[in-house]
Amino acid sequence: MNPFIQLGIRHDIVNAISELGFENPTPIQEQSIPVLLTGSNDFVGLAQTGTGKTAAFGLPLLELLDFEENHPQALILCPTRELCLQITNDLKNYAKNMRNVNVVAVYGGASISDQLHQIRRGVQIVVATPGRMLDIINRGAINFSGVRFVVLDEADEMLNMGFQEDIDSILSTTPEDKKTWLFSATMPSEVRRIAKKYMEDPYELTMGTKNTGNENIEHEYYVVRARDKYAAFKRIVDFNPEIFGIVFCRTKIETQEIAESLIKDGYNADSLHGDLSQQQRDKVMKRYRDRSLQLLIATDVAARGIDVNDVTHVINYSLPDEIENYTHRSGRTARAGKTGVSISIINGKELGKIRQIEKTLGKRFAKAEIPTGFDVVEKQLFALIHKVHNVEVNEKQIEQYLPRIMDEFKELSKEEIIKRFASLEFNSFLEYYKNAVDLNAPADERPRAEGDRGERGDRFNRTGMRSDFTRLFINLGSVDGFTRGDLLGYICNTTKIAGKTVGKIDVKGVYSFFEVANDDVQKVQSGFKGTDFQGRDVRIEISGEGSSESRSGGTSNSYKKREGGERKEGGFRNGSGYGGGNREGGNREGGSRERSGGNSGGGFRDFSGKRREDRGERRRKF
Repeated sequence: MNPFIQLGIRHDIVNAISELGFENPTPIQEQSIPVLLTGSNDFVGLAQTGTGKTAAFGLPLLELLDFEENHPQALILCPTRELCLQITNDLKNYAKNMRNVNVVAVYGGASISDQLHQIRRGVQIVVATPGRMLDIINRGAINFSGVRFVVLDEADEMLNMGFQEDIDSILSTTPEDKKTWLFSATMPSEVRRIAKKYMEDPYELTMGTKNTGNENIEHEYYVVRARDKYAAFKRIVDFNPEIFGIVFCRTKIETQEIAESLIKDGYNADSLHGDLSQQQRDKVMKRYRDRSLQLLIATDVAARGIDVNDVTHVINYSLPDEIENYTHRSGRTARAGKTGVSISIINGKELGKIRQIEKTLGKRFAKAEIPTGFDVVEKQLFALIHKVHNVEVNEKQIEQYLPRIMDEFKELSKEEIIKRFASLEFNSFLEYYKNAVDLNAPADERPRAEGDRGERGDRFNRTGMRSDFTRLFINLGSVDGFTRGDLLGYICNTTKIAGKTVGKIDVKGVYSFFEVANDDVQKVQSGFKGTDFQGRDVRIEISGEGSSESRSGGTSNSYKKREGGERKEGGFRNGSGYGGGNREGGNREGGSRERSGGNSGGGFRDFSGKRREDRGERRRKF
């Protein structure tokens, strides 16, 4: 007997999930389903991604709703389009043996008229992202007065993405006597507040310790010099020939540039970020699920809701700004009880952040060494041998060619044939790695003094600013809707400079500061000449002229005069090498978007080439 029957799930649903491979409930399903089936409790479920939360709330909903009634009875809110579609498809699969079950996905980036048409035809379960759901409510196109259950899935990420007000507005249209089920991977104070606000004495279920990671994930970190990060990243990938991974970056521009560089270097890779249209995102995800992509390069927001089986590695090319995001990133691997590896590539200054994450997760990370060229060549060679040994031979199809094959090899011994097959891949790797240097950061380079932006690997002057960079003033800031990531994209797209040449970005209220390489100052000033933003002239000035600014980050004297000397600048905030913008400005279902600027940069172009097979002849030596 299927154990789901004993939890209280009826046969037609159990038969459907059995065909999907559900044999035994996961811990979160085993503990939550009996509670939710009563329909009498508000509920808080804390469990890591990949533990089966969709079935934990989806199966009870299918038991509790009246599918003879064609009006909204359950609302499921989630942070991203991908997760919205995943939940919708899962529910439809669970209910495939049931009659008259109507589930509608409501999300931005798709035709709203099609979604409105589906709602008008009748729906019992609405799965939605907050932005598009609020749009439909404001049109008066849906009535939630009969909603009995509201599910807040990935609640922590919805709050991280700034959906608090949208959630408040949406829930204000639902009945007070509804039951609210909240599921989250972590339990920051914001999620605790939302539980207190919308729930009455909820049943709380925590699988494992709060805010901890999946026990099946191994955590490793590599310490490298900034200039060696991309080379080290590729070497790690080459050392894992069967890798099927997700690579996380902090900004859209970084995501795009790394993906483009990997493609030029012959890797099966593509990017996923908030500037892609829904059609582009669907195409990338289809290729990834079909495994025609080996590496998916993504931002935090874009990767939420990705549920792809058998992801072997998560690679943090840039550490996230929020520790909770590390938990979400690593949770993309080791799903459904499998094992996985989470790798972080850091510089010496980021060791403290690794220690913070270790403390939060309650797990010790293993410090690993970047493999040597010899190690990579050996690993690739035996991966090829293993592949040849296990290949499935199509006897019927190859039979007609065997006589010619045998004739071609008749003068070669068995040993010679084996050596030649092995050399097909071995030679290119051997040539490429024969002079490979040690990419591990020397101990005396980690960490550096405070104020040193070691992520770039350059020297700094006594003010704390890089000596080969110039700090510029721009009369745009947060009141104009700019985050650091937005401003970075705006600068790169306007001036056509590469993202790697932009240093620290400091966004204020009505103005901002940013650093650019000395060689690009003239190009930036020329690029902004005659530019306006929403009808206002954009002004660029060199800030401080090198003498009026201190390490506290003060503004230039000329600007203080214009402001009447009333503003005080805060200290330099540590940002990423690409400006540190961790939020996706354009990912809230049709909100304001920055252009990726991927073609204007090319911060990793040193490693470009035509095909991987020829890399021994055309890649630069490390």
